[in-house]
Amino acid sequence: MKNRLLANLQVSEIGFGTMSFASTYGAAPSDDEAIKVIRGAFDRGVTFFDTAESYGPFTNEVLVGKAIRPIRDRIVIATKFGFDINFETGERSGLNSRPDHIRLVVDRSLKHLGIEAIDLLYQHRVDPEVPIEDVAGTVKDLIAAGKVKHFGLSEAAAGTIRRAHAVQAVTAIQSEYSLWTRDPEAEILPLCDELGIGFVPWSPLGAGYLTGKIDAKTAIDATDFRAASPRFTEDARRANQPMVELIQRIAQSKNATPAQVALAWLLARKPFIVPIPGTRRLDRVDENLGASNVQLTAADLAEIEDETSKIDIEGARLPEAVLRYSYK
Repeated sequence: MKNRLLANLQVSEIGFGTMSFASTYGAAPSDDEAIKVIRGAFDRGVTFFDTAESYGPFTNEVLVGKAIRPIRDRIVIATKFGFDINFETGERSGLNSRPDHIRLVVDRSLKHLGIEAIDLLYQHRVDPEVPIEDVAGTVKDLIAAGKVKHFGLSEAAAGTIRRAHAVQAVTAIQSEYSLWTRDPEAEILPLCDELGIGFVPWSPLGAGYLTGKIDAKTAIDATDFRAASPRFTEDARRANQPMVELIQRIAQSKNATPAQVALAWLLARKPFIVPIPGTRRLDRVDENLGASNVQLTAADLAEIEDETSKIDIEGARLPEAVLRYSYK
């Protein structure tokens, strides 16, 4: 596995998002099975693992902490704060990035993960009630205290990133980005290039849709978050099929899978991009990491650009109640 730099933080060029081990995609697997996959990903060269206090909530951090215990000194762990979550009930009630709350969450996350310092701490969503300078200043203090090593922002607007970076250097921006979600291209990626900030695409495989394994007839359980996603209605999945067909065509020409092409496309966009696909299966880990060996030529990239420009994606990427927190 090759490495890349998020600012000055070295990580494997493909990371691992652990959210799928919570109940996001229906019933969660057993801890033993999840730990097997996480450690298997490390054995295959992955050194960058992503979690958040809100996954579960809390249970995902505990799980990841168990999984990384024997390999802690050889991996980079990222987690997130930013939601107002009742520690006793797990109930979430909006955003909360007040300085005192950030400090509380960091202490809890350190305990859950069983580590002494968080390698990369993201604000999960920008809190309009708290100036970003106060957020960045609080993380700066946590870095000085040795509890955090690097600062990141998730789904933040360009102006917010610039203001935060002026207080505490931002190491990485994490936002949704893939062949069917290209919102960061207009302002965020150019800003990352300008300021030397890394970019971490979440949902790089379109929550599984871009792999070609989901179509209009695929049953989606009511407990799966995609059941409430505008882009995963039956009509939207049918309408968006041309995107999958394009990826499948490129994959066939490369003797690769659609998932590998979707990830290879991201890797080819910028040298500071590190996607974090998630999966519950080791064979899918192998498949995803195989993207590193897929070489997309300038002609391939031009063809993808030309063909995708003709495809209108149907359905918002997230429900409105969630989308309203993005790009603030």
